[in-house]
Amino acid sequence: MAKTPIEDMKLTGRHIGILAVCSMEQMIGAAQSALVGIILPMLLIVTHNGISSELQGVTGAIGLIGIAIGSAVIGRISDVKGYALLFRLCPLLIMAGSLLAFFCHDIYFLIAGLFISGIGIGGGYSLDSSYISELMPRKWSLMMVGVAKATSALGFIGISLCCWLIISATMNPDIWKWLLLLITALGLCTLLFRLHYPDSPRWLMGKGKVAEAQKAGQWFYGPDAEVIPETVAPSKKKASWGSLFKGRNILKVIFSGIPWACEGVGVYGIGIFLPALIMALGIDKTQTTGMAKILNSVEYTTIVNCFILPGFVIGLLIMRKVYHVAMLTWGFVLYSIGVGIVMAAYVGSWPIWVSILGFLIFQVSLNGGPHLITFIIPSQIYSVDERGAGTGIAAMIGKIGAICGVFFMPVLLRDTGIKGVLIFCIAIGLAGAIISAVFGRLVLKDK
Repeated sequence: MAKTPIEDMKLTGRHIGILAVCSMEQMIGAAQSALVGIILPMLLIVTHNGISSELQGVTGAIGLIGIAIGSAVIGRISDVKGYALLFRLCPLLIMAGSLLAFFCHDIYFLIAGLFISGIGIGGGYSLDSSYISELMPRKWSLMMVGVAKATSALGFIGISLCCWLIISATMNPDIWKWLLLLITALGLCTLLFRLHYPDSPRWLMGKGKVAEAQKAGQWFYGPDAEVIPETVAPSKKKASWGSLFKGRNILKVIFSGIPWACEGVGVYGIGIFLPALIMALGIDKTQTTGMAKILNSVEYTTIVNCFILPGFVIGLLIMRKVYHVAMLTWGFVLYSIGVGIVMAAYVGSWPIWVSILGFLIFQVSLNGGPHLITFIIPSQIYSVDERGAGTGIAAMIGKIGAICGVFFMPVLLRDTGIKGVLIFCIAIGLAGAIISAVFGRLVLKDK
């Protein structure tokens, strides 16, 4: 029977299984970010408001710092050493970090644990997109990278719902440390599914390891799969970080990184502190306090997070038909409009449904545009030789933006109030739109 090149295969259940296993860090990263926003108000009760706004910002941002470092470092190592070993190391780091924070009941150990978990999540960000883009049929490659990113919606929604159920059952602020075991469980599941994963056959072929590439291809797809040498020529050079910042390559770095940073402010800056922002906006009109007020904010957070998934679905449905630069640009514009509606509802004391509508527009636009497309762009513009490093740098820049947004969010909320926070988010969205429109056309005009 004739063998089928892996790039020309039809989409099958094997591909869906690969996609699920290679998408776990997207879900875990979102889950951890949402969890931090839920834990912090509980810690304020436990410590009697003994955590400053700056320390809250550090706690929210430290996981993203780990992600930025993990994305860049592990992504670069994977270009040279391969994916398989690192693919199993990442969930181990996630488990180690969450267990450290669980067993050591202290804010500083929580910070250390979130940092370690973040490194594992960040490494997974670069490896996930590399695996998926190289293992999917050519026709479906970019779409499946986008689907992987969309699984982050499940992390935001799932963790919010689980926490709401657990908090409602206990109403005890000390439960915060037990919530961390949700991240541990996700890391363990990820590790178990990856125990026998080989390196990407296309990466192996790119390094001239023909026999290993064929064996890996057959492990993934069965005996009828074939890796064709001409598909990916053996690489004789190693992409250096320095080369990615030279000549026209700097345009790729700007286009793949800066919009990702602007998107990160919305996804993580608002996403992590959404329970606190909902309380500051007064969306919860009840007169509850303490854990009851936290429970209500988590309930509204779960509702708002449910809008993430429709955004991704819409983005995935149109991404093969609409110019990606336009999706980025208009996504940022509409995201700013959505936040503007939330601010208008707050200033004008409009009904709650207007604020919810603003959050709907914000979440659908952000996740159907920038949150989806920024993850796809590096796989689209970088070659196999430089994909790990290019994706890692883009993710690192993205997380730097998210880190700044998250760190300053509680400080802005303290110093300028909720209006200052919303104006800041609107400005970031408009900046992302301008950069996407200008540099996107420069980079993709020849594509």
